[in-house]
Amino acid sequence: MTAKPTDDTAPSTAEDTRRVVQEFLTARMAGNEARMVELFADKVDWLLAENPAAPWIRPRSTGPECAAQARELAEYTVPEDSRASLDAFLVDGPDAVLTGHLSGTVRATGKSFEGPFALRLTVEDGRITRHHLYEHSLAIAEACTAP
Repeated sequence: MTAKPTDDTAPSTAEDTRRVVQEFLTARMAGNEARMVELFADKVDWLLAENPAAPWIRPRSTGPECAAQARELAEYTVPEDSRASLDAFLVDGPDAVLTGHLSGTVRATGKSFEGPFALRLTVEDGRITRHHLYEHSLAIAEACTAP
């Protein structure tokens, strides 16, 4: 007869969520698109404010499309000028919210953007099913607009 794990030894949903989000952040910072595809679910509830001036900001819904956003961002911005800092990393069951500050420079215009961000992720069965990013879209649009 096999013993069932007790509540003391079974990882909590919050622990699983935190682990997956940390793996996602590590893959994102390393530009490991293959790992990000593995971490995103087949279908993702993706939300980013529409921003026609920014070519890397567009609707996405599949794991590969979502993972490709990091590569596309690097194509249109100056990677060595990109910065992101994390102020808070909150986890409640399957949901995680990260807040911080980001900045970068648009390659085509040479103009910079910066501002706060909030990222809401939901993890189900070890994969990211929701990715909602709230950022200073006006600053990004202005940086994408030629002088």
